[in-house]
Amino acid sequence: MSLLPVAPAPFRYDAGRPCLDLLATGHPVERLVTGEDVVGWCVGAGLLPARGPLPQPQPHWPAAVREVRGHLGRLVGASLGGRGAPRSLDRLNAIALAAPPVPQAARAHDGRLVAGLHSAPTLSALLSLLARDTLTLLTDPARTALLRRCEGEGCPLIYLDASRGQRRRWCSSEVCGNRERVARHRRRTATGAPPPHPRSSIAGGAKN
Repeated sequence: MSLLPVAPAPFRYDAGRPCLDLLATGHPVERLVTGEDVVGWCVGAGLLPARGPLPQPQPHWPAAVREVRGHLGRLVGASLGGRGAPRSLDRLNAIALAAPPVPQAARAHDGRLVAGLHSAPTLSALLSLLARDTLTLLTDPARTALLRRCEGEGCPLIYLDASRGQRRRWCSSEVCGNRERVARHRRRTATGAPPPHPRSSIAGGAKN
């Protein structure tokens, strides 16, 4: 058991929900390679408090989390397309049965209450958190109405569009949004077309 905080790995956390952020760990390259990656991602996603106690990562953890990622990706994608994914739903329902980590609070030196855990979570507890987050999201009509697929070329990621007017187009303005802006600039340069009026790019330039 590790009682020391684990620094979050350099993952993306901009999809608006931990289960959707998990999808980004497999695109464009696999980022959940070690057990330490799993714990670091959970801390960065806010599923585990950095204060711990945190589990000792095991080599087989990434494969287990990637399996859950596949099921939640299929289920979320099916929800967007108005389809069913019965096998993935059954699997996530079963995973959600495990008890999640038990939260605790402790006093910091300055008197504030800070988040911690009763004990280091097991792999089953971590997977339960992910399954429950997915199921809670997909059974909330107000949230599912905000699900969007990124418009970036070749990007399969899905996010919650909580922007003003729901005009967000990309999973990340800094990643896919910037890539599209660069591509537009190159096309304008190649054709000699003038740049668009600033008002015409408001939707595309929204902060994600």
